[in-house]
Amino acid sequence: MNLVSNIPVLVIIIPLFSAILIPVFGRISRSFGWYISLFATFFSFIISISLLNTVLTTGKISYRLGGWEPPWGIEYLVDYLNGYVLVVVGLIAFIVTVFAKKSVEKEIDADKITPFYSVYMLFITGLMGIIITGDIFNLYVFIEIASLSSYALVAMGRKRAALMASYNYLILGTIAATFILLGIGYLYMVTGTLNMADLSRRLPALYNSKVVLTAFAFFTVGISLKLALFPLHIWMPNAYTFSPSVVSAIMASTATKYGAYILIRIMFSVFTLDFDIRVIPFNEILVFLSSVAIIAGSVIALAQTNLRRMLAYSSVGQIGYIVLGAAIANQLAMTGGLIHILNHALMKGTLFLVAGSILYMTGIEEISDLNGMGRKMPLTMAAFTIGALSMIGFPLTVGFVSKWYLALGALDAGMWPLVLVIIISSLLTAVYFGRIIERIYFRDSIGAGEDSNQIIGQSGQSEAPMSMVLPTLILAGLCIVFGIAAFFPVSIAAKAANMLLGGG
Repeated sequence: MNLVSNIPVLVIIIPLFSAILIPVFGRISRSFGWYISLFATFFSFIISISLLNTVLTTGKISYRLGGWEPPWGIEYLVDYLNGYVLVVVGLIAFIVTVFAKKSVEKEIDADKITPFYSVYMLFITGLMGIIITGDIFNLYVFIEIASLSSYALVAMGRKRAALMASYNYLILGTIAATFILLGIGYLYMVTGTLNMADLSRRLPALYNSKVVLTAFAFFTVGISLKLALFPLHIWMPNAYTFSPSVVSAIMASTATKYGAYILIRIMFSVFTLDFDIRVIPFNEILVFLSSVAIIAGSVIALAQTNLRRMLAYSSVGQIGYIVLGAAIANQLAMTGGLIHILNHALMKGTLFLVAGSILYMTGIEEISDLNGMGRKMPLTMAAFTIGALSMIGFPLTVGFVSKWYLALGALDAGMWPLVLVIIISSLLTAVYFGRIIERIYFRDSIGAGEDSNQIIGQSGQSEAPMSMVLPTLILAGLCIVFGIAAFFPVSIAAKAANMLLGGG
């Protein structure tokens, strides 16, 4: 076995071993934690691109751990869907890690920096494992790795509220994990297999079994909690608001995406479209819930005064878009939902990195204190504006691409009221982002944050360090690049949608 043939497992091994190495080298210098994380996320990203390229050129990849043939052994499987999601997660993880060095040094106590990076890499390990595994119990194991790591990351915020946010997240996350594990147990009880592909072959004959229906119900509730699908989103606002900026950025960009990935994988790969529509009208339920999430998330975000809390509630609505695409379940809508996994990661990653840069330079967290910030931090606020326009769905941005495909899919399915849902949500988004843009560019004074403007005055510069500004601008630039050159990610998402809907 050579290195090339083991590439699928390297996407997990590299971040896992880096999590082990960081405490060892951290005894020499705290800075080693960041350097090891940077190299690990970079190589994981490169490997993800390699895996996706292989899938696009030669077809899906099956990797058998220990040489054990599935369904007896654990299988890592890469197809259009998870190859695409691996690249999204790898990209965001690398860019956020570049941003992290200065931000972590300011927001996390010095004695916690090394443990932070170690837990951070465990979180990345969990994400990558969730996406690549083809074994449903192995999926649960990686969910727990990612979840336990995220609880610890949230708790590393300096405010006391971070501990309470982490505790609430822990309670609800544990409930979600319990439901998912029960679902797995019920499926194993009636099928005798844990391999997802094998499950999909055995389940159709058991679709009317009460055990299978119960398992699906447990999966639905558990995954919806992890996904923060309205009204099961209550852990998210505080977790995003009080955690360190880097944690908010990586979780907003990737954590909910793995929930969306699991939901789509269970709905269309373990179960089938026939089960979702004929056996139980699950798609109709999800259409309703996602529509409510889209509107409710936007309305609640409109009422927020804290910048990161507003971004958290807007994520509730954006998650609704992904779920809506899966619920409509035709080629166009599914493509729109899948492309929104990438697009929302870019948009929300940009916005949370901007929030982190503002906090680093001024200590400001409240929207009312952002007056005139466009003149103090022009590059950072330009990135914010691009992210905001993308969230609204302005043409030539990634947000427009997602909403366009979702609207076309809704019309194709004869669900024209959903187009109104998308339009109303976009207008609400324009209002709550518009008020911030008005403040940062058209008002004169900056309000006093926790550190006021002293940091800006002392440093003699208006922008955050370039190691923070550059990754923010890269994500903002990609919001434009993939808004104009949308054909590339859309082509991959379309292939994944076709595969999920039974087209190959």
